[in-house]
Amino acid sequence: MTDDVRVTVEHDDDAEVVEVRDGTGEVEAGDATVQFEFGTSDTDDRAEREAGTTDAADDDEPRRIVDLDAVPRDSTLRFRAVDGRRSVDCILHRSGDAVVAWRNSCPHRPEVPLDTGTGAIVSGDQLVCHKHGARFERDEGICTAGPCAGDALDSVSVTVRDGAVYLVDERFERAQR
Repeated sequence: MTDDVRVTVEHDDDAEVVEVRDGTGEVEAGDATVQFEFGTSDTDDRAEREAGTTDAADDDEPRRIVDLDAVPRDSTLRFRAVDGRRSVDCILHRSGDAVVAWRNSCPHRPEVPLDTGTGAIVSGDQLVCHKHGARFERDEGICTAGPCAGDALDSVSVTVRDGAVYLVDERFERAQR
């Protein structure tokens, strides 16, 4: 599968959105769980994906996301946080030498990404939802204006060391770019 697929599961007041790169995944919202597989794949390839052994280079530093210098100060950079076959689209933003990360999803409408692929809108010290105009503090991710005022972006834990950004959020086992 070459194109990413966005899968949304809504259940009661809960919604979960994931982007699928390799054609398989699982989405949970409330007590609903959806498992899926798109297209066909060779049995050996599927076993390697499930075992996490598809790329030897990825085994060296699976939590390394990107060089610090590649993270923009005036926009965002997308990456995926991966846990098994589930991946979550995320964004990085840089302020000085600090980097913050959030799930690439507006709390007002979880299916709406803040960064559609060319970087999120940054105005002053705030990220802006391109669809609804909601404004989020770039350091804490709290919505200060718009339809989700008072809500916050879903934070993803990252750290900077040795000139690179690493995923340290325990909910995920590796990062992908």
